[in-house]
Amino acid sequence: MYNRSVKEYKDAKETAAASLGAKTLPSNYEVAAELDRLADEAEGHERRSRLIEMREVALEVMRPLRRHGPRLMGSVWRGTARVGSDIDVIVYGDPDEVERVLSRSYDVTGRDVERFTLEGLPRSTTHIRLTVRGYETEVVVRPPADIDAYRDDRCEIYGDERRGLGVDALEKLMKGDPLRRFIPKRRVR
Repeated sequence: MYNRSVKEYKDAKETAAASLGAKTLPSNYEVAAELDRLADEAEGHERRSRLIEMREVALEVMRPLRRHGPRLMGSVWRGTARVGSDIDVIVYGDPDEVERVLSRSYDVTGRDVERFTLEGLPRSTTHIRLTVRGYETEVVVRPPADIDAYRDDRCEIYGDERRGLGVDALEKLMKGDPLRRFIPKRRVR
């Protein structure tokens, strides 16, 4: 996954098990931990500087969207961003309005609508993409009526609730501990 020869955790787990001659697949958590170790080894100090800069960019994008409750998610929130990672922000609002706000300061490079089923109901999200200071940024716009459907959203890698960071929490983090990681301790069963 680090060198992008596979993209999905399932493929990475199968490759790892095959290379070790193991019949049991590693967990998503184990793959993520190894991926993180490889990124630290390969990227060193630049990785930490990049994380701070990506969090600054996220804050810059999120501030004008404050009324839409933006949340920084993904590897930039977790503190595990590496070369090629993007910045993921989730908001609840009207996609056209969110795009108008973003286009005042940034060039929107793409927009797609994803349709799916969640809790047996049809849902949709709009993905607005931009590049800010060289970082690919994706703002996922969800309808405000869907906010409760995502209250207990669990991470398929770490198993915890995906909380992310809002504007105020991210501002506080950047002043006090900009390299903080949000990775739960692994529970042994």
